[in-house]
Amino acid sequence: MLTKLHDALKLKTSPVIFFSSAGIIILFVIATIAFTEPLGEAVSTASDWLLTNLGWFYVLGVTVFLGFLIYIALGRFGRVKLGPNDEKPEHSGLAWFAMLFAAGIGSILMFWGVAEPVSHFGDPPRGPSLGIEAGTDEAAAEAMNFTFYHFTLHTWTIFTLPALCFAYFIHKRNLPPRVSSIFQPILGERIHGPIGKFIDVVAIVGTVFGVAVSIGLGTLQINGGLGQLFGVPNSAGWQLIIIGVVTGVALLSVSLGLDKGIKVLSNINIVMAIGLLIFVLITGSTLFMLRGTFESLGSYLHHLPEMALWNDTFADTGWQNTWTVFYWAWTITWSPFVGIFIARISKGRTVRQFVLGVLAIPSAFSILWFGIFGYGSFDIELNGDGGLVERVVDEGDIPGALFAFLEHHPWSYPMSILAIILVVIFFITSVDSAALVTDTMTNGHEDYNPLGQRIFWAVAIGLITATLLVFSAEGGLTALEQTIILVGLPFFVMGYFQMYALYRALREDAGELPQIRTREWKKVLPPEEYARRDADDDFNTDDVVVEPEAEEPAPVMRDPYLDLETIEPRAKHGTLAARTSSAPLPKVPKKDRNQ
Repeated sequence: MLTKLHDALKLKTSPVIFFSSAGIIILFVIATIAFTEPLGEAVSTASDWLLTNLGWFYVLGVTVFLGFLIYIALGRFGRVKLGPNDEKPEHSGLAWFAMLFAAGIGSILMFWGVAEPVSHFGDPPRGPSLGIEAGTDEAAAEAMNFTFYHFTLHTWTIFTLPALCFAYFIHKRNLPPRVSSIFQPILGERIHGPIGKFIDVVAIVGTVFGVAVSIGLGTLQINGGLGQLFGVPNSAGWQLIIIGVVTGVALLSVSLGLDKGIKVLSNINIVMAIGLLIFVLITGSTLFMLRGTFESLGSYLHHLPEMALWNDTFADTGWQNTWTVFYWAWTITWSPFVGIFIARISKGRTVRQFVLGVLAIPSAFSILWFGIFGYGSFDIELNGDGGLVERVVDEGDIPGALFAFLEHHPWSYPMSILAIILVVIFFITSVDSAALVTDTMTNGHEDYNPLGQRIFWAVAIGLITATLLVFSAEGGLTALEQTIILVGLPFFVMGYFQMYALYRALREDAGELPQIRTREWKKVLPPEEYARRDADDDFNTDDVVVEPEAEEPAPVMRDPYLDLETIEPRAKHGTLAARTSSAPLPKVPKKDRNQ
């Protein structure tokens, strides 16, 4: 029946995966609108239970993933090419970096750039346990430590692990661009069976919800900016209008494809974001922000091992559940979409280049971004007119934090308009790339497919966003948090299987190297002991020496990737250059050697 419906709609996708995912999404929208209160209570109860009992599992998981990625990148598998062995990167480093932000991280920077540091400055995360008072220098240092913890290495770890898995299995093993493909070393051909389809449906539904949370935060921020600039009320009606308008523009970008849509918008947006960053740096307390940023970097690296495993055990304030656990659960739900997107633009890079690039480059930019906006906010609170903590912490206006911050700078009105445009474009590229990747996961290939399929996923993301923001029983932000914590759990479980599958595949494809062989040496005795034993008939001195002496020559090096028959006889022995097929150094005339 599904196949007949699929053919009648002229779709070119997997009927089971497409209709199962679409059905769950549509059912959720209908159930939320029809049974708002009961469903809201059920989600709230389940979310509270997870936070109380499994919050530590979320925190531990991301740190384990980070350790695994560093191990893979620095080990012998770091030189493995993600694609054919002679493949070159498809995109330049700058274009690659810009497109990383199209996956949605740009909207995070805009939303939390001011709100995160100010929130922790006015309400220190470990204030009760460490005795840190709000609004002090110690609170500022603590705020930046947790801001960097939330938005640098650990956040990008959540993206990098599935992205690396996708890049390897899609470009190296040429498997379909689906989450189930990552499990091929474990499942074999069953990735195309019921288990594989179940994994893909869970991944697609979770991805749509995760992206919807990101879009929901962007909607709240756009609404807050429009309210401050033009008096637009912060209401459900206006939020629906914003979602509808921006989703409609995103559909246009979807129809243009990757190179004409996402890539162009990403390049424009990164230039505008850097321009806003430079403006804040120049018009604010420049020296204070620069000194504070690099000082906080050192403090973050110093406290990272502690924060990476901190679980608020003694104070048990519940702070971590609503911040760190929410971030990790939210981020990992849209990691399949970000992962496939990053994998798609990273073909031809080595594992080491990929891991270090995806971890380090965006993290470095995030450090600059949050450092400058964070210390700019602290300067306003400590040395200026203040008011940010009151608005963000006391009044709870997190979406309006950026615009309140810009009020303390020259040209605040046009810069606030620029900020809104930035959020809108990040919104568009997030919906665009999510629709493209979700359609790819459903189809199982990256070839041409009907435009209507991508449009459906873009509309689905808009519907979920509107449902969570407007029709949930809880407030918009609370509904987003509670829902995403539930959706994130299966993704964390899958993360451990992804690590195993990737490591197993690398070992299978690269081959196991034998233990290093070295030449054997005879036992050495002191001269006087050797003389005594040599004069005594009860001892045999044939196997002992006074001067170190090898029993055999050193093993001959050869390229392990070449067959023995293909190695020229002269390359089996001789110089290192000959044995490794590398070019020898040019000979230097004897008369020039000592010059």
